[in-house]
Amino acid sequence: MIELFYWPTPNGHKVTIFLEETGLPYEIRRVDISAGDQFKPDFLKIAPNNRMPAIIDHAPADGGEPVAMFESGAILTYLGEKTGKFLPTSLRQKYDVLQWLFWQMGGLGPMAGQNHHFSQYAPEKLPYAIDRYVKETNRLYGVLDRQLAKTRESGGFVAGAYSIADMASYPWIVPWTLQGQNLDDFPDLRRWFEAIRARPAVQRAYEIGDRIRPPTPLTEEAKKVLFGQTAGSVGPKE
Repeated sequence: MIELFYWPTPNGHKVTIFLEETGLPYEIRRVDISAGDQFKPDFLKIAPNNRMPAIIDHAPADGGEPVAMFESGAILTYLGEKTGKFLPTSLRQKYDVLQWLFWQMGGLGPMAGQNHHFSQYAPEKLPYAIDRYVKETNRLYGVLDRQLAKTRESGGFVAGAYSIADMASYPWIVPWTLQGQNLDDFPDLRRWFEAIRARPAVQRAYEIGDRIRPPTPLTEEAKKVLFGQTAGSVGPKE
């Protein structure tokens, strides 16, 4: 059984999508990041970067002690190898998937996240910052659109067949209107987006998120918790 430490954010949705796609048994442990649950000592033992998602696998493949893991990309890779699903085993196909997973982790996620912050949450609207990240998000949408045009005849997903690379990227495209983007400008990206949105497992994953936290605006107190973190936020060294 997998314990999933979760809150319904794009990175959280990645893991519930995988778990729903595979049917791997799991239980959700709520980590309300707007209330500061990510700073609790027990959670920090699993996720020292005070970010969710994180997992504990109580039945690892080697039969040993439970495996705890943080970082959504590492979790998807681990679960793909554990189940043998959505991560190819052949050298070239595997690393094709992994390079696009890393692209999302290092590019699409961070840039879209800054886009969200400056356009939606920052107390002062800074035109330069908003323009910078809206344009960079647009560039990354273009990169993904061109890649999806290349794979149109070989499966139509990021690396051809549906994989953890798609599960990682899709949740960061869901809020495209808030990111100042128009999917009609990216026809292959829209085709891919609609195909993933129609998958029953993806729909179940988002329904789980809505049950845990119905979509509501962040309070000012929650913004202080989320956007005021420093090294001292996680407490003194042991």
